[in-house]
Amino acid sequence: MPKILIVEDNPDMALAVAMPLEAHGYEVIFASSGEEGLRKVQETAPDLIILDVMMETGTAGFQVSLALRSPDPRSPHARFRDIPILMLTAIHTTTSLRFGPDEAYLPVDDFVEKPVDPDVLLEKVGVLLAGR
Repeated sequence: MPKILIVEDNPDMALAVAMPLEAHGYEVIFASSGEEGLRKVQETAPDLIILDVMMETGTAGFQVSLALRSPDPRSPHARFRDIPILMLTAIHTTTSLRFGPDEAYLPVDDFVEKPVDPDVLLEKVGVLLAGR
């Protein structure tokens, strides 16, 4: 079964995301910061990354996605560039800000809103993994 890395600094939210995934047979790995997330990508080579937008800084998730998708062939993350990234966010429900995946500025594959609807999460995970 595919390995999914959840990069989320809130333990309750990480558990809420992990429970439906584990119930459907996915192997779940956790990281509680952007730095730890990048390290876990190197150590575990996950099949999918679920990444919180705001962790230790308001833009930590953006920074992690930019590091993972760097076009620099010398990037330490170059071999992980094609791992799908599903970004967790509450920004769309708590502010008037609207954004979407953008190759140059926000290189993620899709978004899932907090609080996470397990059915929506599982559907998005399935679509992203099927596209690999």
